[in-house]
Amino acid sequence: MSPLDRVRVTRYVTPLREGGSLPGIVEADDLGTYVCKFRGAGQGLRVLVAEVIASELARRVGLRTPRLVVLDLDPAIARYEADEEVQDLLNASAGDNLGIDFLPGAFGYADGEAGTPEEAARVLWLDAFIANVDRSWRNPNLLVWHGDLWVIDHGASLYFHHAWPGGSLTREGAAQRFADQPWDPSDHVVDPAEVDLAAADAALRAELGTEVFAEVLDLVPDAWLEPVPGAETPAQVRAAYVDFLSARLASRAWLPGGAGA
Repeated sequence: MSPLDRVRVTRYVTPLREGGSLPGIVEADDLGTYVCKFRGAGQGLRVLVAEVIASELARRVGLRTPRLVVLDLDPAIARYEADEEVQDLLNASAGDNLGIDFLPGAFGYADGEAGTPEEAARVLWLDAFIANVDRSWRNPNLLVWHGDLWVIDHGASLYFHHAWPGGSLTREGAAQRFADQPWDPSDHVVDPAEVDLAAADAALRAELGTEVFAEVLDLVPDAWLEPVPGAETPAQVRAAYVDFLSARLASRAWLPGGAGA
């Protein structure tokens, strides 16, 4: 699989203040417009890693999600910004950042506006699998673009990696603990009672596996894979993600209501 395309940021356009990490709209030298998730934001590089993994898994299970690129940011762009908070963020984000293709004219999802029951079941299954806690009616992180449903914003998923710097990866059974961790659907935009989650589970498990997870992790730039106790190199960090995802796939304990058991 080819790595993410690399493009250079040519202009910072405007901040998106809906999120806590202050992403921004930028233009790049491929004439594209992107939502930039900055490496210097308070949530750190692991949010960018989660975005890449979850977005590519979404594609693999048949969901639409915007194209991702690596955005090369020269902090010299900050000199043209009047907002001191934006200046600080740009200066802290020199190098590789994550770009998410901007969908012009897209609007936020409301119940029944787009998608099929099968797509809804796939969204629910994916979020349960990646332990995404950020797709509620308050903040669906779903867009409607040209009449189609698109999934976005997965930085709150794969929570387990935030404990890695503290040594959790070195503890016996770490991957299995995540694999068996139940996921609570009570706040999710999709009601499990209104979709056939068991059918989605049967179909989507066949689309994934250790080889697929390894291909997905190959998309993540080395620069975002910070060393942690138990995984000192980018290759070892990739292998840890593959182990955790493979263990999760082998379990059904996380499925809402025991679907597919």
